[in-house]
Amino acid sequence: MHSIPRALRPAPWLPFLSGCLTLFLALLFWLPTPPAHAHALQPAYLNILQRSGNQYEVSWKVPFAGESAVAPLSEEPEFPEQCADVASRAVYQSPAALLKRWTIRCGEAGLYGQTINIKGLEAALNDVLFRLETADGETYSAVLRATNPSYAIPAKGSRPEIAWSYLKLGIGHILSGYDHLLFVLGLVLIVRNRWLLFKTITAFTIAHSITLGAATLGFVHVSQTPTEAVIALSILFLAAELAHGRRGESGLTERYPWLVALTFGLLHGLGFAGALTAVGLPQADIPLALLLFNVGVETGQAMFVCVVLTIIALLQRARPQWPDWSGWLTPYAIGSLAAFWCIERVAAFWLVG
Repeated sequence: MHSIPRALRPAPWLPFLSGCLTLFLALLFWLPTPPAHAHALQPAYLNILQRSGNQYEVSWKVPFAGESAVAPLSEEPEFPEQCADVASRAVYQSPAALLKRWTIRCGEAGLYGQTINIKGLEAALNDVLFRLETADGETYSAVLRATNPSYAIPAKGSRPEIAWSYLKLGIGHILSGYDHLLFVLGLVLIVRNRWLLFKTITAFTIAHSITLGAATLGFVHVSQTPTEAVIALSILFLAAELAHGRRGESGLTERYPWLVALTFGLLHGLGFAGALTAVGLPQADIPLALLLFNVGVETGQAMFVCVVLTIIALLQRARPQWPDWSGWLTPYAIGSLAAFWCIERVAAFWLVG
């Protein structure tokens, strides 16, 4: 009986991660998918413009899709208790949207330090783009979703509050960005040497920090939809590299991991910039907000890498016995999910175009 060459033996921790990825992939296809335009193409829009210390002009726009509104008309912005309408609301209806305009007065402190909630958003399919422009030129923006229907406006002049908000935004974005995490996971699985892995992740960090700043500040302009499609292709590339390793072949990522991470990191930074651009930056604290968002992204990424390495260390210590074929589950699971994302995003690109 011939023994299997060491290069072709699966690492003892690969099957566990493969099982998790396969389960996630199965759930992705099993769960019902909302309409493609529900989030990306038909958001509602809440715009608030401060006219004086405690008086604000409100615009609430709900788009239509055909003969019915995408968002239920019961969806309404909820303001703090001290806010009251100054006059009756003006309603305008067009074939594309329903628009409401009115003015509110919100006590002595205004909206600073207060929370605005979108009533009924929990049961809706669409997102809400929120924007507040203050009398002194500050701008606060956010994308409100069913899972997060409220926005807490920072207290006036509170730089720590702004810093903390963008730090949390960066952490939340990376931990909910499954495509970015899957790319990082691919790097961890390919680069076995811990010091080389550190340099690889550092190269990835430097690269996406450069494009994040350049795109957010307006020096680089790239359409978000094709960028997301190419990000999916980058994950598919790593899946192919994992398959090469299973066959005992040395792929490009194994030979030059920092170069691959640096190259694709520039691309992933454009994806991060898309999320930050949608939220916006406070005009008076752009460097602080940009820095803290990037620190949040790196913090979330470091948390993910530490969790993966801890699981790998525990499985290496347990030394479980797995079938020889189980090592193929990892590249196939990652590749299948990346291919699905790529097809989905290319289709969305043609729909938008």
